[in-house]
Amino acid sequence: MNIPTVLIIDDEPDLLDLADLTLARMGLNVDRAATVGVALDRLAAKQYDLCLTDMRLPDGDGLEIVRHISVNAPLTPVAVITAFGSADNAVAALKAGAFDYLSKPVSLEQLRTLVRTALKVPHHEAHGPRKTRLIGDSPPMQQIRAKVEKLARSQAPVFVTGESGTGKEVAARLIHELGPRSARPFLAVNCGAIPENLMESEFFGYRKGAFTGAEADRDGFFQAANGGTLFLDEVLDLPTSMQVKLLRAIQERSVRRVGGTAEEPVDVRIISASHQDMSRAVEAGRFRHDLYYRLNVIDLRMPALRERREDVEPMVEFIIERLGGFAGSRHPSLSPAALDALRQYSFPGNVRELENILERALALSDADLIEAGDLNLNPERQSPESGAGAAAGEDMPLQDYLDQMEREKIQSALDQTRGNKTAAARLLGVTFRSLRYRVERLGIE
Repeated sequence: MNIPTVLIIDDEPDLLDLADLTLARMGLNVDRAATVGVALDRLAAKQYDLCLTDMRLPDGDGLEIVRHISVNAPLTPVAVITAFGSADNAVAALKAGAFDYLSKPVSLEQLRTLVRTALKVPHHEAHGPRKTRLIGDSPPMQQIRAKVEKLARSQAPVFVTGESGTGKEVAARLIHELGPRSARPFLAVNCGAIPENLMESEFFGYRKGAFTGAEADRDGFFQAANGGTLFLDEVLDLPTSMQVKLLRAIQERSVRRVGGTAEEPVDVRIISASHQDMSRAVEAGRFRHDLYYRLNVIDLRMPALRERREDVEPMVEFIIERLGGFAGSRHPSLSPAALDALRQYSFPGNVRELENILERALALSDADLIEAGDLNLNPERQSPESGAGAAAGEDMPLQDYLDQMEREKIQSALDQTRGNKTAAARLLGVTFRSLRYRVERLGIE
């Protein structure tokens, strides 16, 4: 079988190493280059299945590579890595022929998604039952699994609550897969990531000629999920105008495309989620009272990882086995001290943060035993009972100090905008996508 080969171009050794190891675990071959000159030589000597390049390089910029590939290897997809907040560079790259872009700091999950999209590489997780991903035998997780099984037998709308990274989408998928709709689509939608002016056409579809660029009929999320489950993540980020239309679609079980005259019946089960408190959003006037009752028929609260510390060890074993299984990699273990450090950690980013911590440790450590120091845990995120308080700024490593300052700045903007990420991004002078990456990386709730 032909193994796809990816060319990564960046002058940062750490990013090259991380991207190299991540793609290698996906079963891909990787070539590296640190300059435009070396990259052009490699492109002249070999045909690549994907090229990933930084925008800023010592002897030029990534646009030169994008243009070169567009002319000389138009079938090779190329994506660019842009600096934080450099929306103009990303737009320029897309106009030059790039099919997508990533913003720094690079999210490994976003990187894998981009690569799978470009190469049609299958998910490694697809070979096993998804229900194994609700890991842990703590009382909270036993209750969650029992409730999920009950909810799967029902068709009532479910509202999943919990902090960021607690597995809200995992629970929603499991409800779908254990229920009678399992053979039909499960469609997950991030409500906070859709521009307001595109929401109606994205949710309900449109007719040909409905607006400039509508060259053919197109289905929306409701039509695509017909017969299955529609998962509305961060549903509290929907603007009021869209809340009215969503309420009608749920009540009438039908939608009308943009530019259409007739309503089309749809059969979807709605599961929604948010890390925010829906009742407070209703009290504050940010969310419709009638839609609240339509969505919050049954609630499911996902516990934070710090509330089930006994599940940390089985979660670690599961994640390491999954990560190590990519491309037949080794299966290192954690020392008792490393496991104890994780148990004492507060995990503001929950399971998602644990995955990132372990993936980074596996990528940067060559030893078969991972020690506590390899985890690079932030001292200020230790639990109070561990006795490790937040260090003073002058005693912190530079990156930890910068992360703390950035976290405080973003949290302040989110507080000022009452959790509205789009408004917070404008206040900070960055793009929504960049803010989303920062919020995820820093574990901001």
